[in-house]
Amino acid sequence: MAKRPNSDPSDSNKLLSIMAQPFRWLKMLSSELNPSFIAGVVLVYGLSHGFSGSYFKVVSDYYWKDVQKLQPSVVQIYIGIYTIPWVMKPIWGLLTDAFPVRGYLRRPYFVIAGVVGTASAVAVAMKEGLGILGALGLLIGISAAMAIADVTIDACIVRSSIEVRWLAQDLQSLCGACSSIGHLIGYSTSGVFVHLLGAQEALGILAIPPAMIIVLGFFIHEPRSSTLQSYGKPKGESLKQVGVAIRDTCKAIKYPHVWKPALFMFLCLSLSISTHEGQFYWYTDKKAGPAFSQESVGLIYAVGSAASLIGVLIYHKTLRDVKFRRILFFAQLFYGVAGLLDVVFILRWNLALKIPDELFVVLEECVSRIVSRIRWTPMMVLNTRLCSVGIEGTFFALLACIDSLGMLCSKWSGGLVLHALGVTRSDFRNLWLVVLLRSLLRFVVLAFVFLVPDASQSDILVPSDQTVSRKSSTIVEEDGDSIPLVSMKGEGRG
Repeated sequence: MAKRPNSDPSDSNKLLSIMAQPFRWLKMLSSELNPSFIAGVVLVYGLSHGFSGSYFKVVSDYYWKDVQKLQPSVVQIYIGIYTIPWVMKPIWGLLTDAFPVRGYLRRPYFVIAGVVGTASAVAVAMKEGLGILGALGLLIGISAAMAIADVTIDACIVRSSIEVRWLAQDLQSLCGACSSIGHLIGYSTSGVFVHLLGAQEALGILAIPPAMIIVLGFFIHEPRSSTLQSYGKPKGESLKQVGVAIRDTCKAIKYPHVWKPALFMFLCLSLSISTHEGQFYWYTDKKAGPAFSQESVGLIYAVGSAASLIGVLIYHKTLRDVKFRRILFFAQLFYGVAGLLDVVFILRWNLALKIPDELFVVLEECVSRIVSRIRWTPMMVLNTRLCSVGIEGTFFALLACIDSLGMLCSKWSGGLVLHALGVTRSDFRNLWLVVLLRSLLRFVVLAFVFLVPDASQSDILVPSDQTVSRKSSTIVEEDGDSIPLVSMKGEGRG
């Protein structure tokens, strides 16, 4: 009997090397940047942005549908309303840049975000007989907590991306990976908690992530400076800093290579009208739709989040050196094609092709999430490339606000279209037409891709006169003290 050949030791070594790559990558980031900063990125993007965002999306959908019993078009308008805290990100960014609390610029705002989010989540879960306006106000509080934490960590990320340029793509890959993993956990558990606890009570789980953000506010590294003591500093000084930040922000946004890509990102998001609520109601309808259960809806989204990780990997390994205009053109093109799969599903053509609903919707969700991640990541890299040191929190928040305005327009215009075409809780005859219109508008965006700079993702896009006075890693106050906002351990390559 012939002996089975021994496995090649080099194969197992290669496998271990591949498995160890993410850990080596995180170690490299931690060595170049402060480890507590990397932990903060993981916590905010993974737990607050990823888990809370996905869990909130599913559970609040069921809350409005089953507890408040609203029409899908109305729910979409309400969702747009609690997107407003994200539109207000320039205000949060301005606060984190110019209004310190006891010598700290970033840490206090993590604590504030955590307290607001925890209190709002507990209140909405425990308050019986909660009216629509009360529920809307508390959900706005949860959304505001996520937005404040997001803009605070973004200010640190932008500073790092400016000062160690070769890590900008790596940081966005880390954000994307953490967000996708958080989404995976949030989506996969949301349906289960709705089934076990009920839609309103399940919202109480959202108190856990902001509670962790409070802890982050106490341990993330940020040197305390006596020049930033709010209680010992004249109010006029802070107002002067606000004026300087606003002036520099207005100056920066006037540059064509800044406002043009910002306009493209707004059009990219606003023209793709949202049809989510109409599709969600159809997913769960027992007569017109496939009647997916609560657990199934969460699982479908969870699989999509897992696929989103593939999008992060594809970008990180093969697309990080592709020019902005080229990658965004093809990503938007495939995004429009992926949208047509929703039309196929709503018209039930998948059944004519002998493809079960469960299999088709999983395939559609995977394709859509992979393309969305590849499309979104270079947009975030582009945003960091457009920022200047010293106003990074304010200016990145302004760019994020423009993106949020685009998403708000998408939500509200989608709600109006759903209402205009008569899509209700029980009537889905024209839903396919709404989704088709959305998909066609995605192709229209391709006509505006010329607004994106035909530059490499590692190029410097901000003019030298925007960075020359702010190019050091510290802000120098009038009394001579220097304040490092993000602790850096290395200056990068070369």
